[in-house]
Amino acid sequence: MNITYLDPDENGDVAWPAFDNDKRAVVTLGAFDGMHLGHQAVVRRVVELAHRHDAFSIVILFDPRPAFVHRWAAAHDGAEPGGDVIDANALNGVDERLQTLEELGVEHALVVRYTLAFAAKSYIFFLGQLTGKLGMRTLVLGSDAAMGQGRKGDVKSIANLAAATGVFELDVVDDRGPGEVRIPRDWKPEMPGEWGEPADPLASMNKAERRAWSKRNQARATRAWSSSNVRYLLGHGRIREANAILGRPHAVEGVVVHGEERGRTIGFPTANLSDEVVGYLPVDGVYAGWLVDGEHRWPAAISIGTKPTFSEKTGLNERVVEAYAITDDWLELYGHKVRVEFVGYLRPQVRFDGVDELTAELRRNVEETRRLTA
Repeated sequence: MNITYLDPDENGDVAWPAFDNDKRAVVTLGAFDGMHLGHQAVVRRVVELAHRHDAFSIVILFDPRPAFVHRWAAAHDGAEPGGDVIDANALNGVDERLQTLEELGVEHALVVRYTLAFAAKSYIFFLGQLTGKLGMRTLVLGSDAAMGQGRKGDVKSIANLAAATGVFELDVVDDRGPGEVRIPRDWKPEMPGEWGEPADPLASMNKAERRAWSKRNQARATRAWSSSNVRYLLGHGRIREANAILGRPHAVEGVVVHGEERGRTIGFPTANLSDEVVGYLPVDGVYAGWLVDGEHRWPAAISIGTKPTFSEKTGLNERVVEAYAITDDWLELYGHKVRVEFVGYLRPQVRFDGVDELTAELRRNVEETRRLTA
């Protein structure tokens, strides 16, 4: 897969690369945060149509996430986030999204730095660029996509434009999955209080109870296959449901650094990730999963905890990620970039009365991890 990185100029204009004038392109675009099953459905359709029409398959990937840029600007007098600011709500990094695009068979990925000037362009101007510069013959979008200034370029408007001009076709993919869920408007991560994977609190409610819950929490309808829903599930320890939407275990990446080494003193040495973790951290708690270093994978009991320290890079409290690899081998991972994958929620963070009680619980966590990763 060919990857091209593009920076809009101060006016928001992009110097799009030139492709073969005799060959058309099938295009889609977006942030593709998490690259969940809905995103995958859209990208697969791009590849399918490109093969069918002997065209280029092109995915335009926005980075940073548009929602992050606009939210940051609203909170900082219109300023855009600098390169050192971490988007702590991004489900995964650009490199992982690009890897998925390559696995799906995409020929060209164009990574466009998302700026406010770029966002101010109308969808009509933007689509004109794609047809004129990239030779777009077909635009593939999800069912509720929107683009351009003020997100005025929704599916209906783009379909009307395609029909009126005859220059390109619009292909709409049903990327909604099993329908909609309801998410509280101003939810915050909440650590489950019980041991074991938490269940959907609405599953046991009747229709009247669900209606009352939605009203009480000002819940809004959201696509089940959506980045917003994945964040909500991870923020409540519902790992298996999130993974089902992603089509793979949710993961974060970071460099192993020296920690306080208290785990080593009681026989549970952990790999501690630096504070610059790439990927969305689930709510505090203990999890079962995997620790991955290159081609090596070990089952791992994973702990996430919150420090009272405020991080200027994320705007959130600092989080600590520790992974205990279940292996008889001695692992020397300091300085290594590793991947931590989450398979299931084990328990909340609690205070134990002594070392013996703590080590007994850690042994139980290890056995449960073995079971969930078998």
